[in-house]
Amino acid sequence: MSSSPEHTPRPPLPEIRGHGLHLRAWDPESRADVEVWLRGLTDPEFERWNTPFRPITDAGSARESLRRGARRDTEGTAASFRIADLGTGTVLGHIGVNEIHRVMRRGMIGYWVLPEARGRGVATRALLLTAHWAFTELGLHRLELDHAVGHQASCRVAERCGFRHEGTLRGAIFAAGRRDAFRDAHLHARLAPDPYPAHPTSP
Repeated sequence: MSSSPEHTPRPPLPEIRGHGLHLRAWDPESRADVEVWLRGLTDPEFERWNTPFRPITDAGSARESLRRGARRDTEGTAASFRIADLGTGTVLGHIGVNEIHRVMRRGMIGYWVLPEARGRGVATRALLLTAHWAFTELGLHRLELDHAVGHQASCRVAERCGFRHEGTLRGAIFAAGRRDAFRDAHLHARLAPDPYPAHPTSP
């Protein structure tokens, strides 16, 4: 029996360089990657705006989370990248294309940046790189991005990268620190034929 196009195994993720950044796949067996992943997902500012589907509280749960992500990468339903500085190799954060729908050529993009890397345009530059790759290499037509209402920094990143605000999704994401309550989210999206942002990398 042939594989469904939605679950056809994909080749390893590429390494992407540009805008002063280096994107590569996370390594679940790397202690350094696990430590960064844990630190990013337990950062108070991250937790203010995001609630993972499963709790990430220690190195074990962080490693298992990365392993699940690696399996999704292999299945072709997601693509998760570690963001690092191109010159120094210092890890700065994460960006990923999730819920990839091959038939509809659509995906959902998300990102976070470590505290010490904020205010330097890291998310903007990473989003530009990843969106370009998703449109040109994955052949996606539409990329969606949502964030909790009130998260102005994420809103600015989305709009700076050409992701238009399309509306408010009622009760679309978990409330902060809860999985039994919900809050509204802003939906942004960019299409492959949309014009490239004029000055996208300005912080």
